Amino acid sequence: MELFFLLMLLVVMAGALGSGYPVAFALPGAAILTVGLAAVTGILFEGSSAAYFANGTPGQWLTSGVTNLRGVYWEPERDTLIAIPLFIFMGIMLQRSKIAEDLLVNMAQLFGPIPGGLGISVIVVGALLAATTGIVGATVVAMGMISLPAMMRNGYSNSLSSGVIAASGTLGQIIPPSIVLIILADQLASAVDQAGTSRQELYKVATGEVSMPSEFAIVSTSAGDMFLGALVPGLLLVAIYILYVLAIAIFRPKMAPAVPYEGRYDAAFLGNVLLAMVPPLALILLVLGSIITGIATVNQAGAIGAAGALIMAGYRLHPEGRSGRFIPTIVAAVGLILVGWTVSNYNTNILNMQTASDRMGVTLAAIGVALIVLSIVWSGVRAYYNEDALTGVMVETAKTTSLVFIILLGAAMLTAAFRAFGGEELVKHFLEGLPGGFWTKFIIVMTVIFVLGFFLDFIEIAVVVVPIVAPILLADPQANVSAVWLGVMIGLNLQTSFLTPPFGFALFYLRGVAPAAVKTIQIYKGVVAFILLQLAALVIVAFNPPLVNYLPARTSLTAETAPPPVNPALQYCIEDYIMASFDARGDRIAAAITQARGLDVSYLPEDLQDDWTDGLDKAETVPGLVTDIEAIQRRLTEGAVAYRPEHTTVRALQRDMLIRTKEIADLRLRASRGFGDSEAQTARADELQAEVDALQAQIPETWQATQDTYNAINKENETARNLYRRTVDQAYEPLIELKAVIASADALAALREPIAALAADAPTMDGAMADARFKEVESMLGDVDGGRDIRGLLSDARGEIDSRSPDPDRAMEYLDEAQALFESELTWRARANEELLPGITAYDDAIKDTIGLRLQPRLPRAQALEVAACSATHRDISLSF
Repeated sequence: MELFFLLMLLVVMAGALGSGYPVAFALPGAAILTVGLAAVTGILFEGSSAAYFANGTPGQWLTSGVTNLRGVYWEPERDTLIAIPLFIFMGIMLQRSKIAEDLLVNMAQLFGPIPGGLGISVIVVGALLAATTGIVGATVVAMGMISLPAMMRNGYSNSLSSGVIAASGTLGQIIPPSIVLIILADQLASAVDQAGTSRQELYKVATGEVSMPSEFAIVSTSAGDMFLGALVPGLLLVAIYILYVLAIAIFRPKMAPAVPYEGRYDAAFLGNVLLAMVPPLALILLVLGSIITGIATVNQAGAIGAAGALIMAGYRLHPEGRSGRFIPTIVAAVGLILVGWTVSNYNTNILNMQTASDRMGVTLAAIGVALIVLSIVWSGVRAYYNEDALTGVMVETAKTTSLVFIILLGAAMLTAAFRAFGGEELVKHFLEGLPGGFWTKFIIVMTVIFVLGFFLDFIEIAVVVVPIVAPILLADPQANVSAVWLGVMIGLNLQTSFLTPPFGFALFYLRGVAPAAVKTIQIYKGVVAFILLQLAALVIVAFNPPLVNYLPARTSLTAETAPPPVNPALQYCIEDYIMASFDARGDRIAAAITQARGLDVSYLPEDLQDDWTDGLDKAETVPGLVTDIEAIQRRLTEGAVAYRPEHTTVRALQRDMLIRTKEIADLRLRASRGFGDSEAQTARADELQAEVDALQAQIPETWQATQDTYNAINKENETARNLYRRTVDQAYEPLIELKAVIASADALAALREPIAALAADAPTMDGAMADARFKEVESMLGDVDGGRDIRGLLSDARGEIDSRSPDPDRAMEYLDEAQALFESELTWRARANEELLPGITAYDDAIKDTIGLRLQPRLPRAQALEVAACSATHRDISLSF
């Protein structure tokens, strides 16, 4: 019966959508109707409302959609959707203020004389509009109304013109900031959690280990990561489009002729071009640049974009000829410059104001912010009174945003109902039962999404399909794809489907504004070449994951908030880099260790001497450990040749057995509770058990021995890597400690007078006074590296004064000993600073990017780039499962 209600859910939803019923109400309506009917039927025929649900109760599934949506706002890490109305406002405001039209006209005049220049201009403007609006329908309509008549007048082929406009208009799907990328990031964040749980269970079943190593975990994504990941594929599409138009213009010039500019290329023309191009480009740079550099979150960048679009509309909507057109923009620019200069030169933390300079910085920053706010308000007033633009933009933004969030709520309820009837498990079992591994599942899913793109908008696909299929694809350890890569691939796929005849949404948008002279068949013919180009881009990105993964990884590892090198998830790539470094310059590292051993450390305290010597001993063993790891890695690679085929066969059998075992447990549970025909369910469970036994018999007799052999090598690899990590840490820690102690000489010297004052006043102190004054100095010593022994002597002296039987003489002995140790510490530190520190620094410079890399506060830039390049490639980890 669960299958019946699952089918009913899909039929009701498809019927509602096909009849033209609003999507925002068709999705939750189908869920409520089906869940309610299943509950009522269960009560009538089985005496329980939960009888026809795979798991859970009707109330649980009806409310889960609301609960899921509420979680978006209650969870601080999932506030991405707040950026949606901001970017929608930005895009609509730029279109209403005709800035997009100015951009296209000037770009066409600039590039028109080049063969295919007008088409190239349309593509470039489409990319720029995509980077400012992210709304496909609005971009296609705007481009069709502005550029299609111009291309027709200048002799461009109708089919080529239609293809260029439709394809460039859909770039808003993939070029950031894009609404679809924001929604995909939100959905994938939840999918990563589910996939992580599935992979953990898979690891436990395969290995028997309770905890899975962190390096096998699935990395989550954010809207910022999605923007960075989509940037290169988006630019790749633009480049492919431009090359195609150039090729057409060269080999078939009649289809894309040059368009000479009738005016003059003078200062006035240059001024118009700069006025049309610089503000939108500056806005794009501010929005994307603030995200890429880590200055702003996606939500903050959306606010920057909305404010920038309003300021630009302020001068564009102001009637020409009237004075003061650019004053609000100038005020904003002055405010931005003032804020930027102030932040760079002053401490603007209000809670930390201590000096007059700090107060000056806060004041200047406040003035800069006030100027920016003044400019925004001024521009808003202009937009309100000129062409009623602000009201129209606000209404459209509210409508679009409301539609998005209502669909999100409805889709959450529909997905919950789909899971309630076991739909997710069916999809999972279907995909996992396919031969060919990850890529077969991936192609099937992408094909389904492609077809759904004919009928559904990207929002419905992102919030209905992605939560179901993404956890299955992300959990697969064979491909081990990143969430960013999967999201970008889905975005590229949706963009392609929006162009495909006869249902592509972009084609309907263009048909609605195209002149009657442009035939529908010409529009269809025009987009075919661009569909093929997009499919080519899809294949390129599929087989070159660094195109997507590198920028997010690079930004993460080079940011101020980058994870430390000791982070477990980075170890594979860090060790890969270190092995290559030892292969390239191992002799120099060994020479640096030998030279460090020759340094005179005889005058150091005994514990520091011992630690230094032990550290060098450990460092000398590191090259051998690296060699061992490389040898084991080669053995793993060689062993995988024989292990992989048998592993693949057995894991497929075990997967089929697990599917049947779960179904058996469900059937026996339902039979025991009296749900449905108990005899039929028991008989079906027995049949499935027979199938499980048959599958078990197909497992090769050699499997256990083959697995044990490979796992033994894998265990050696894990042991060798753990030994290497402990060794390099123990080799580098003494160097860190010694440098810190030597560097603290000035801080220690500053305590001479407080310690001397304690010694002078100690004979006259009572217990309370000694407790207060000694603890103050002890606290100061606690902040000085290597001051522990002096602090201990002072603590002993305090104890003698503050005890029930004070012993002043003994206290003075401790104080004298502390002062003597203090002078000794200063003496050897001063000598070490002159004689030893240069040699230690040279040794540190030689090993800090290899032996000492794990204990650096963050990855140095060169190493961060190497690790980013390594982690941008998907690594097959299936043999560990």
